[in-house]
Amino acid sequence: MQNEINYDAVLSQYRKDPFAYVDIHSKHTGQLRFNVREGAQVEGLSGEFRHIKGTLLCELTRERNKKPIYAETNGEVSFLHAELDGKFIEAGEKIMTIRHPLKKREIIERILREVLVPFKSPEKAKYYFALEIQNRIEKFGQRSVNVKAGDELFTMSLMKRDTPVYYQGAAGIIHSVYFSPGQSVEQGEPLVGICPPDILPLVEKIITRVKAEWE
Repeated sequence: MQNEINYDAVLSQYRKDPFAYVDIHSKHTGQLRFNVREGAQVEGLSGEFRHIKGTLLCELTRERNKKPIYAETNGEVSFLHAELDGKFIEAGEKIMTIRHPLKKREIIERILREVLVPFKSPEKAKYYFALEIQNRIEKFGQRSVNVKAGDELFTMSLMKRDTPVYYQGAAGIIHSVYFSPGQSVEQGEPLVGICPPDILPLVEKIITRVKAEWE
C-alpha cells in the first residue's frame, strides 16, 4: 500500500498522454478479416446494461463459422496488424490496439488502484455480491458497506455451482467495484477496492486534487 503519491508527476503523466491503450487479441483460431482501418474511430459497448454491441472490428472464420470481435471501449484504432488480413491466425494473437481517451473518473480510478486494497477473484468465474451485501448497496450505496476478514462478500458461480467467497484482507469500506455482477472475471483480477479507515484521507485528497486540476 502506498501512503504518499507524487500528484504532480502522476497528473503530468496523464496530461501528456491521457489515454489507455487496449490491445485486442484473437479469441479463436481462424481466417482473419478486418472491418476497420488504422485511424478509425470506434464505439464501445453501450446501453443501460452495456448490452448494445460496439463497432465490429473484425471476424474470424473457421469451417464456415464466423466469430465476430466487437469493440468494448470507444477510441481510435492506433495500431493494426494489417499484414494478417486474410490469413489464418492462432487464438491469442495481438491484432490491433485501441487508444481510449480517459475521462476524469477513469483517471481517478486508475490512481486509486495504487492505493486501495484489492480483493481478487480466486478463480475464473461469474461473481455476485452476497445477498446481504447487495441489499445494503442497493439501499445505501457501496461505500456504506464495511467489511472485515471472514465476512461473506461474494457468491462465485462456476460449473453451475454457487460457492460463497469470504473476504480476506484489511477491514474497510467497499470504495470501488471493478466487475459487473454475472460477468465472467479472470482469475486474479480485482473485484473490489477496499479503503481502510487510515487511508481514507489520502483517497479523498486524490479525488479532490484530480477534480480540481483536471479539465
